[in-house]
Amino acid sequence: MSELLPLLVAVPIVGALVGLVVGYKFERLAWPLAVVTSLAHTALAAFVAFEVYAGGEPLSYAVGGFQPPFGIELVVDGLNAAVVVLVAAVALGILAYARRAGPHSAAFYTGYLLLVAGLSGMSVTGDMFNLYVFLEITGLAAYALVATGDDGRSAVGALKYLLVGTVGASLFLVGIGYAFVATGTLNMADLAEKLAGVGYGSTLVRASFAFVVTGLAVKTALYPLHTWQPEAYASAPDSVSALISALVSTVSAYALGRVIFSVYTVDFLSSVAFAREFVLVLAGISIIAGSVLAVMQTELKRMLAYSSVSQFGLVVAAFAIANDAAVTGGVVHLVGHAVMKGGLFLAVGAIAARTGARYVGEFDGLAARAPLLSAALATLSLSMVGVPPAVGFVGKWYIALGAIQSQLWPIAVVILLSTLLTLAYFLRIVERMYFRSAAPREAPAERSTGTGAAAVADGGANDDSDTDDERPTLGRGSDVDFGSPSAGMVAVILVAALLAVALGPLVSTFEPLLEPTLDLLLQP
Repeated sequence: MSELLPLLVAVPIVGALVGLVVGYKFERLAWPLAVVTSLAHTALAAFVAFEVYAGGEPLSYAVGGFQPPFGIELVVDGLNAAVVVLVAAVALGILAYARRAGPHSAAFYTGYLLLVAGLSGMSVTGDMFNLYVFLEITGLAAYALVATGDDGRSAVGALKYLLVGTVGASLFLVGIGYAFVATGTLNMADLAEKLAGVGYGSTLVRASFAFVVTGLAVKTALYPLHTWQPEAYASAPDSVSALISALVSTVSAYALGRVIFSVYTVDFLSSVAFAREFVLVLAGISIIAGSVLAVMQTELKRMLAYSSVSQFGLVVAAFAIANDAAVTGGVVHLVGHAVMKGGLFLAVGAIAARTGARYVGEFDGLAARAPLLSAALATLSLSMVGVPPAVGFVGKWYIALGAIQSQLWPIAVVILLSTLLTLAYFLRIVERMYFRSAAPREAPAERSTGTGAAAVADGGANDDSDTDDERPTLGRGSDVDFGSPSAGMVAVILVAALLAVALGPLVSTFEPLLEPTLDLLLQP
């Protein structure tokens, strides 16, 4: 079944090209073609994952018949099988939401599918240079999608994303260049052997690690390398915000973990004290700073963006702890966060379409006006906090357990503090929705032009706080122009909320499937 691996990348690329050509002439066909492509991609990803988990062995494919380390290798094991399915399924769900919300051009769906192709390539490649290539494809597609909003704010957000993202990709490229100079290879498995042969004390090897990790930390949006994320998330169309928040940083964090375990290995973390400390400190700062900045926000999408900074800090900390419990928790939280945060962005967008509310102060009495959406938002929020038995609780529990097992008590304390801060910024929304009465408010259309008292009620958006006197205008990219959300859009959000709860108990089923891969990755 290894011959199916290239199709994980090829199917969305072909779908993107066909959709662009056909959709240019018949625009109404662009979305159906994207859906057919996504359905085929999801079915393919699910089948590949089934083969990996049922067979208990990784699948490997040598592109063009050139065997590694000289050729390009695609690999799917128990770890990235889950990521591939996640990418396909979440992209399909958000595409269903985007049928009515956001841009509808053939170019938009082409960029959408190219992003899925890039993310799939990042997930399955076994070659460092091709990881860089797919990282760039993902970045270019994401920049274009962020810019699809109709107002200038989305263009500014896309430009900032482009500039910072290019720096991150360049740092990553420098890092793999150092690794190539030291070893003469870029195949991940071959690099792991040859880096050990060169010696972990080599300046080239250590510099390579520092540059690669820093570059991927930019893409993951760890603090203080997160500066592109809040504006990109806040200014993009809601469907794009959901897609990027759920998948782009998720796959970047996966790539960081893959490089740590499959290229540098746990032996490097054990032998080079600064390496583990560097990643742990970066992750710990991100966990706390992201949570604090999220508490300071009044615009929901910016609050969710800073929340992601904190949550991905948890995942990266789990990878740095590098024991079974922590890495299991990191993978669970990686998958769970994609479902929870994607659902949260979609819920915020649907609520804005239904009521015009995009700021914390506008959510008073929302449960009476939009009961289903409010219930979904509350469920997703509490799952993100870590209320049992939701997946947010299970992931954090395993990470904290791993930290305690490794005697990393400061990390366990940081996780607890972060959970309390997460409770603070999500609970205020739930409290307003269910325990306050709705105040008289302007119509969404009036607010979207920036007029009226509500347009300046809760502050605007600076880099790290929402305390400006003026709010940004909400163009079509913010999905406020299509009227009330459809039943299909609400259904997608409700499914995300149900999955956020259901995935928690299912971890006990997933853990044995992941165990053989973790045994290989974490063995000294």
